[in-house]
Amino acid sequence: MKMARVTRNFSMQAYWEKVTEDWTPLLKFRGKTKADWRAWRRKALPRYLEVLGSFPKRVPLQAVVESSVEDGALIRERVVFNAETFMAVPCQVLRPKGLKANRKNPAIICSHGHGPYGKDAVAGIRSSPEHEQNIKTLNYNYGEQMAQAGFLTLSPDLRGFGERKDGLDPFPGRDACNINFIKGALRNLYTLTLNIWDMKCCVDYLETRAEVDKTRIGMMGLSQGGTMTAFTAAAEPRIKVADISGYINPWREFAIKKANFCGAQIVPGIYRYFDTADIAGLIAPRPLLLEMGIYDDCFPIHDLLKGYEEVRRIYRAAGAQEHLWKDVFPGPHAFAGRKAFEFFRKYL
Repeated sequence: MKMARVTRNFSMQAYWEKVTEDWTPLLKFRGKTKADWRAWRRKALPRYLEVLGSFPKRVPLQAVVESSVEDGALIRERVVFNAETFMAVPCQVLRPKGLKANRKNPAIICSHGHGPYGKDAVAGIRSSPEHEQNIKTLNYNYGEQMAQAGFLTLSPDLRGFGERKDGLDPFPGRDACNINFIKGALRNLYTLTLNIWDMKCCVDYLETRAEVDKTRIGMMGLSQGGTMTAFTAAAEPRIKVADISGYINPWREFAIKKANFCGAQIVPGIYRYFDTADIAGLIAPRPLLLEMGIYDDCFPIHDLLKGYEEVRRIYRAAGAQEHLWKDVFPGPHAFAGRKAFEFFRKYL
């Protein structure tokens, strides 16, 4: 009996790269026609929701506007609402002063990335020189910019960030996202799924706002905010329009090879079935904008373009290629802010 050749190896990094070298996710989209897309989606969406696991039980939002102040041409509100029995979500809501309470206006959930200030920078809160620099470097205040463009925006803190972080350095020398992932794994609870639930609660809250047309809710985010936008829009059909900035690229490149991710951005088994492009493809046929920085040193442009091409194949098969936009811009890992305003005005 001929035995398989075994290569001796002691490196875990080499091991992970080897076991993913020829891996193709089981539900990677391989089709071309609309029938192929429909058949794929019938299998892929239920599996995706199964991999995410159970969401928490719904509780009354009991939303409170804790403050409302004028900030230039905007009204800035601090809003807090319940997401589950023992967890609440602090948010910044921004709206133009003249926005009418006629339930006819679009709204955008603006998710922050894996940065030090959570929602604050996205909402344009400039409470220190460090906040100012963070906004400048990443063009990060898209919640504020979109409100200035006429939209009502809601910027929440993700779990483990901003006001929901347990101190500046809760686990010294360790990544709090990974610690929370491991703690949750003991109970089959995962931060990413819990954050998706919180985003669904954000939609619930926006549907209660007197200004908002509940059929015109979008979502956007940079980096981990792009992760949240992709994963949430795939799971939540009430998100009608999505802008993912600096995220859609192959798991093997940024996660396996570079370890450029954390426990807040995965659920077990996700790469068994899907690459990031497949998750973004579950948004089809709804309008989707992918932003990609030529000088992005977090997710290199060649990887982002690979992700875009895979998403384009899905949108083309779905007959929705005209609803897939891209913005390849000469900048770093940041919000492009070039096509997003036109995109949301057109589709929201």
